[in-house]
Amino acid sequence: MKPPAFAYYRPETVQEALQLLQKVNDAKILAGGQSLIPMLNMRLARPAAVIDINRLRELTEIQEYPDHLLVGALVRHYQLMESPLVRRFAPVVAEAERHIGHAAIRTRGTIGGSLSHADPAAELPLLATLGDWELHVASATGARVIPAREFFLGYLMTALGADELVTHIRVPKATGVSRFSEFALRAGDFALVSAAVSLNLDAHQKIDHLRLALGGVGETPWREPAIEAHYRGSEASPNLWTVIATEVADLIDPPEDLHASAAYRRQLARALLEKTLAETAADARQTLTKGGPAS
Repeated sequence: MKPPAFAYYRPETVQEALQLLQKVNDAKILAGGQSLIPMLNMRLARPAAVIDINRLRELTEIQEYPDHLLVGALVRHYQLMESPLVRRFAPVVAEAERHIGHAAIRTRGTIGGSLSHADPAAELPLLATLGDWELHVASATGARVIPAREFFLGYLMTALGADELVTHIRVPKATGVSRFSEFALRAGDFALVSAAVSLNLDAHQKIDHLRLALGGVGETPWREPAIEAHYRGSEASPNLWTVIATEVADLIDPPEDLHASAAYRRQLARALLEKTLAETAADARQTLTKGGPAS
């Protein structure tokens, strides 16, 4: 299929792109195009204009700061997977990137595009929720920072205004051992359910730091800080992972579609979270054995 007609703009700078967003009605941003182009071709999206931001070189870098990485919105998936900075300071991101689509998609797709599209089954919105990422957003009239927990509002819905553009993503450096797991019907497909865990153990094998999140179980990535706080100080054990995973599975309200029933997704979430918790705890114990807490 072919897309409906639209006006096409290709700005050279961020400021030019923001001015276009301000003055052009019903415009869509084209970054990697891995979501937008199929939607245009199937006529699920019918924008009056497309603003191609691929010439905005100031959005293509990964910069290191003392406590975080600042990632440009046009950084591609393959760059996140291969970057020495990401592998060192946010290794779970590099790990999850291997699950995203196929090589062609990872070559073109971008971090800003994935987060702005806000598919609840996608890997990066899940990691943004787990890691408390912050999205730096700009318009022709100003800039603001939106925490990930406030950015994702619903299925393919975000707090991004019609005249706003995600320019950078602040990714805190890892403070715990992290793991990512997902289950998809075929390699490269969106996951039915995904799970991400960040965990540290103290010298007494008790939980010092815990974060956990699920994808594919609702209209936005799922995370409940109250549960994380409740289990801090608990002694790490296989039984505890079962207890946590069961509690979480009872709380979520997964969707039902032609790929899986709600009951199946709930059971899959429980099993996947329990597995990911156990694997993360094993990594955390190994880190302690080597000397010192995870960083």
